[in-house]
Amino acid sequence: MIYAALLRGINVGGNNKINMKELKEVFEQAGLSSVKTYINSGNIVFKDARNKEQVTLVLEEAIFEHFGLHIKVLVYSFDEYSRIAQAVPPEWANDERLKSDVLFLWEQADGEGVLEQLTLKPGIGRVQYVPGAILWSVDRGDVTKSGMAKIVGTKLYKLVTVRNVNTVRKIYKLMKELE
Repeated sequence: MIYAALLRGINVGGNNKINMKELKEVFEQAGLSSVKTYINSGNIVFKDARNKEQVTLVLEEAIFEHFGLHIKVLVYSFDEYSRIAQAVPPEWANDERLKSDVLFLWEQADGEGVLEQLTLKPGIGRVQYVPGAILWSVDRGDVTKSGMAKIVGTKLYKLVTVRNVNTVRKIYKLMKELE
């Protein structure tokens, strides 16, 4: 199966530093094949025969054993990730005009009710739930007005890992190349 692993909270503000070349080697030593990393924020695509739950445990253990860090890993199958990536409206971008992110959800937070936990201001930005993620886009000038920043420090925030839509699309492209 083809998977994407999204690591939460690495290489942010000088904390939880993990070298991607070294991480790739750790993943290969854990038995994964066709391992590719993308940028320094913990995005890895690979092939493996084990199920998602087994892969998640193996990766979290391998990261702890090699780097000494307790890093949460969120794993999506190709089909799951594909549904999320394809749900992002094509006009959404992460550029000078728009900020567009995907908040990938751990299972405990995954459900349509997750949107009720956000304190968004009506009429500012666009947000939608898809199984496994929250899609969010806002004009750059309205980022601080939207209310999305209030998620930081909440219980929900600990159950998400965020990627901008450009990264989401690139990971999807890398996964399709493994097909």
